[in-house]
Amino acid sequence: MDSDALDDLDQRLIQALQLDGRAPFSRLSRQLDTSERTVARRWLRLRQRGLRIIGQPVPDRLGLVRWLLRLTCTPHASRTVADALARRPDTSWVTIASGGTELYCALTARSSDERDALLLDKLPRTPQVLSIGAHCMLRIFVGGTGTWHATRFRTGPPAETVESGTSAPPLTLDATDRALFTELARDGRATLPELSTAVGRSPSSVRRHLDRLRAEGALDLSVDFDPRLLGYHMSTLFWLRVAPAHLRTVGETLATHSAIAFAAATTGATNLVASGIFRTPADLYDYLDRCVGPLPGIQVLETAPTLREVKRLAPALP
Repeated sequence: MDSDALDDLDQRLIQALQLDGRAPFSRLSRQLDTSERTVARRWLRLRQRGLRIIGQPVPDRLGLVRWLLRLTCTPHASRTVADALARRPDTSWVTIASGGTELYCALTARSSDERDALLLDKLPRTPQVLSIGAHCMLRIFVGGTGTWHATRFRTGPPAETVESGTSAPPLTLDATDRALFTELARDGRATLPELSTAVGRSPSSVRRHLDRLRAEGALDLSVDFDPRLLGYHMSTLFWLRVAPAHLRTVGETLATHSAIAFAAATTGATNLVASGIFRTPADLYDYLDRCVGPLPGIQVLETAPTLREVKRLAPALP
């Protein structure tokens, strides 16, 4: 076997990490029916290939609002604008699509003033930006944080989906929580001793804070891995207009599809957006024909293949 190829065990390890990014090697070895040494060796090899586990705040649980920006730029200016957006701490995903003139960006607004400064002042004053669309995310059916590409690639049954938009009050964070988010954004699998040293608290205190953040649904552990290394070369955004009576049904159904990494109900002329990964254009066609076509209430469907990911999995810290 090619030493650079990803085999079935590599893919199953990635899938297991999607279910729990901080799972110890001992548990992963039992799940994968192999030795801890093998798991550790495969983990190291995948890290060398770019695999990252990133700890991210879940916006809804912390009282933050997520927006999806859709910008049209002048020719040859999209990379400049995308790079500027990627440098902002409140953006968590920036991609170039549609012939290189359209940008998509996820924005986590920590305040209305911060949101308005970008949408009403900064972007309108940028001469290379021709049009601005801002879509508030109302309900995220799957892919609730920064992972907007197919980290859910798998061969088995779908992983448990995440639905946001609950009515639980925002969780209050203390200084230790905030420090942990900073460290986990660098390495979601950092050990308790490492986190203890970084935040200046005892390992037992760190464990209590981690357990609370995870139990309250405020911490998400995301897998970042280039899907092209697994043969997925067709990344596509879907913009759908769905009859309101069928919006929940379509969103929840898309969330069960293994090809879909993200799906959310939004404001705007289209009320549902999704992101999917496919191996070939033919696979994309088959998905549209067999999986999307039969769904009820879809009035408009627009596809936008991704050309370049400029930023991904960079959380906006509370």
